[in-house]
Amino acid sequence: MRNILYYILLLVSLTMYSQTTDSGIVNGKVLNASTDKSLENVHIVNLSQVIGTITSSDGDFSIQAKVNDTLYFSYIGYKPLRARVTNDWIKYGEVRIKMTELGIALEEIVVADVQLTGYLEVDAKKIPIYNNYRYGIAGLNSGYEGGSKQPGAVNKVLGAIFNPADFLYNMFSKRSTELRKLRKMKKDDEIRNLLETKFDRATLMALLQIERMDIDEILRNCNYSIDFIKYANDLQILDAISECYEEYKILERK
Repeated sequence: MRNILYYILLLVSLTMYSQTTDSGIVNGKVLNASTDKSLENVHIVNLSQVIGTITSSDGDFSIQAKVNDTLYFSYIGYKPLRARVTNDWIKYGEVRIKMTELGIALEEIVVADVQLTGYLEVDAKKIPIYNNYRYGIAGLNSGYEGGSKQPGAVNKVLGAIFNPADFLYNMFSKRSTELRKLRKMKKDDEIRNLLETKFDRATLMALLQIERMDIDEILRNCNYSIDFIKYANDLQILDAISECYEEYKILERK
């Protein structure tokens, strides 16, 4: 009887210890790796729980996390990094995270030569306009972008909707766990604010655990235009992938 009681007490103590060390709030400070200067407004995303926060003016942050969660740190001009949450981090408190600056190389910008006359009616016709059209079908959450308005655009969209590409089936079925996080990503204000300022797809790749080429391929198979894929910010891309995934699930059930 004593042995049984001993094992019960041991099991309870181990459970309580696990609860106190495996989860909670982790604290830290983000610094410049070269100067040890505090970095303000660094975005931190818990990739495992899909929640985000930013650092204070002193570089400090707090975020909900448990052991083995992965935190993703992103800051303009610095190399993004990941840090795994350990028992010691939760148990002993603040950890210093040091980020390394990137050398920023600006790409060559080509400015189209548009000669303006000063007359509105004439100049309005000379400025290039790029239109992409979205087509909606009753029963689906939203429409598809067929690119430039042309006779075959609607047929192309209809074909893509009712005959989902094998690529989408393979991608969405293999990545179903990550893609289920899409709704949580869209609801977290810090993550949305972060993605709204980004155009490099790096944070999206980390959140969804997919490569840049896969993101582009998903959007192409969902009939988003080349202009949208190239110029949309990461938040718009997230919303587009989310809509495509939700619509695909509807079609798959049918």
